[in-house]
Amino acid sequence: MDRVAVNPSTAMATVVVDELVRNDVRQVVLCPGSRNAPVAFALFEAANRGELTLHVRVDERSAGYFALGLGRASGRPAAVVCTSGTAVANLHPAVLEAHHSGVGLLLITADRPPELHGTGANQTIDQRGIFGSAAVTVDFPVAERRAGLNPVWRGLVCRGVARAETGRPVQLNIPFREPLVPTFGDEWPDQLVGRPGGLRWTTSSAARSVPGNRVDFPLPARTLMVVGSGDAARATSAAGVAAKAGWPVVAEPVGAAAAIAGGAHVLRGGPLLLGTGALPESLRPDAVVVVGRPTLSRGVRGLMDRVPVYGIGDHPQWTDPQFVATHVRGWLDQDDLVHVTGHDHSWLAGWQDAEDGAAEAVGALLAAEPWPTGLHVARDVVAALPPGATLFLGSSNTVRDVDLIARHRVDIAVHANRGVAGIDGNLSTAAGVSLGGGAPTYALVGDLTFLHDANGLLIGPGEQRPDLTVVVLNDDGGGIFSLLEQGAAEHRASFERVFGTPHGVDLAALCRAHGVAHTEAATPADLRRALDPAPGLRVVEIKATRDGLRDLHARLRSAVGAAIA
Repeated sequence: MDRVAVNPSTAMATVVVDELVRNDVRQVVLCPGSRNAPVAFALFEAANRGELTLHVRVDERSAGYFALGLGRASGRPAAVVCTSGTAVANLHPAVLEAHHSGVGLLLITADRPPELHGTGANQTIDQRGIFGSAAVTVDFPVAERRAGLNPVWRGLVCRGVARAETGRPVQLNIPFREPLVPTFGDEWPDQLVGRPGGLRWTTSSAARSVPGNRVDFPLPARTLMVVGSGDAARATSAAGVAAKAGWPVVAEPVGAAAAIAGGAHVLRGGPLLLGTGALPESLRPDAVVVVGRPTLSRGVRGLMDRVPVYGIGDHPQWTDPQFVATHVRGWLDQDDLVHVTGHDHSWLAGWQDAEDGAAEAVGALLAAEPWPTGLHVARDVVAALPPGATLFLGSSNTVRDVDLIARHRVDIAVHANRGVAGIDGNLSTAAGVSLGGGAPTYALVGDLTFLHDANGLLIGPGEQRPDLTVVVLNDDGGGIFSLLEQGAAEHRASFERVFGTPHGVDLAALCRAHGVAHTEAATPADLRRALDPAPGLRVVEIKATRDGLRDLHARLRSAVGAAIA
């Protein structure tokens, strides 16, 4: 940009957007507002030039999760832009999820200039560092008409993107003075240009730990490996050890493909096998190696209370909420096979026999049970997805049902918000995953998860729409609580009002109001047809009941326990 006649806010916003493009930030979510108007104009022009893809959303909470999904699927930090005040606070849930999931996210928050803080000015809060330790804050100076600011603005953008590329949320807090729309004025005192050839103002190399042979303790022959969410390369590397050592692997849905890629035998229904109570002697491990961050199964947590636990995860913030880990290291690969003390050929074979017996017991139980239950739907949805599809699993019961009984598929990509594991923002994240990854995408969610992010359906007529099929298991309330302590018979009097929370919402009418196609699947055949690939956003509703859910899961555990005894 040569010397031009622009006001300071327009100049800074134009430079910031140009430098974002040079830093390969190509997906930007914009929320409308006044204080962020300079950035909105600059983004509009950049999108028209084909330099980035612009998405507009009216709700900041949904927009934050949408940007998270874009980044999760694409592997590049996406940006979300909002105005000042409570708009910024509404990004906080998505920031927490991104922080705990290790997903880079850029939060471009417009701010009021310093002279308006503490004056009672409208939409003015102390938003610098509002996200606390969950995000890195990069503070911009207020734009002024003077020379020397172009490298400052560009350098700050580069610093923010560099941090986001390491898997951190980063807040670029940018104060703007009026005028907030493009106007003519005096010529800018110097050129507002970037590096030649479209390069970043400052290139950097992310500091990453180099995988190494850091295990220095014995690994028993009868070891069980548990794989949760986290770095796929770490999981694949560790699973290679399990494959060579003859260890069975219990993997959560988001980690199963990486474990299978390492050659390991990933048990179908592993959490069911561990959740039946006391394991038979032949299946009791001498140690558990935990890779990444498992969050779903109480059976897994219960096992880790009884045997030595070795963690393979991020340092220094490793996963060990029970404080049972004996050793934690950052990497496990086949160089570490020298630490495996022997090879028990019957160990894996015994688990495979148990797996087969459990699968037969589960099949018989579900065949005798009226369709649909969450277990039926989890099994049937995963089985019916076309190869190459992407599946997003909502928090609460749906991801756990898939974890319990669905078969593992390496030909689909599985995502879930397991950083903080809230039910907020799941539809928006799934939409972002769809547009960020490009594959036909399916989301399996419960009704409360669906309703909690109904604004994820709110997409303007001119906006790019995801190819996303949302399957909603609607049991009119919080089914997961039926399976927890508060679902016991002695709490029946209070349960429905404060935990069951029936809502009675007509989901078909809600979808009509948003212009979203809605189908009800009343049979397995209906569901299979509804899952045939189709463009656009659509909702498939399956109506179920929470009655008998606790008893069903008790019978399931009992049947599996009897099969492996």
